[in-house]
Amino acid sequence: MSKVVASELKLANHFLIAMPSMLDPVFGGTVIYLCEHNADGALGVIINKPTDMSMDELFERVDLKLEISPSQLLSTTHPVMFGGPVQVERGFVLHSPHGPYSSMMKVTDDIALTTSKDVLEAVAHGDGPRRMLVSLGCSGWGAGQLEDEIARNGWLTVPADPAIIFDLPAQERFAAAMNLLGINPWALSGQVGRA
Repeated sequence: MSKVVASELKLANHFLIAMPSMLDPVFGGTVIYLCEHNADGALGVIINKPTDMSMDELFERVDLKLEISPSQLLSTTHPVMFGGPVQVERGFVLHSPHGPYSSMMKVTDDIALTTSKDVLEAVAHGDGPRRMLVSLGCSGWGAGQLEDEIARNGWLTVPADPAIIFDLPAQERFAAAMNLLGINPWALSGQVGRA
């Protein structure tokens, strides 16, 4: 098998979908939205692993008071996601681009990643992005590490659909991402074979 190199793959704005053979307790059964992928490595956020913390609780923990009613912001009752094992004490917000935030990385015209508190402050004031997913922690890979995992049949990749991130409940995101590939997730095997 030929080695896949980072220059051959450009996976920013793609979903990584864990294969059934992925038995890792952190990544098994996950869908990750990749925000960045280059020769130095990759960075993404798990989008289907909710924590037991709601957005209301997160706002309380970071000392932000909602200046709008929670009914105006549907996402306040949504769970905060576990984004991955890297920097688990830090918040990562995937959102529709809505203005310049101090630590914002624009991934596409539809999706940005912000790690600064100002995006949550904007939400609390009622002028933040309307579509967002908040996670604690992120997922990261060093140079060549993700490519190696893909070559070993650890992940499927597919161009991302923002509706899966922002519009579906967390428990429906894995099947929806698999459906982008035309695959029934329950028909996959964890076995690898060669013809």
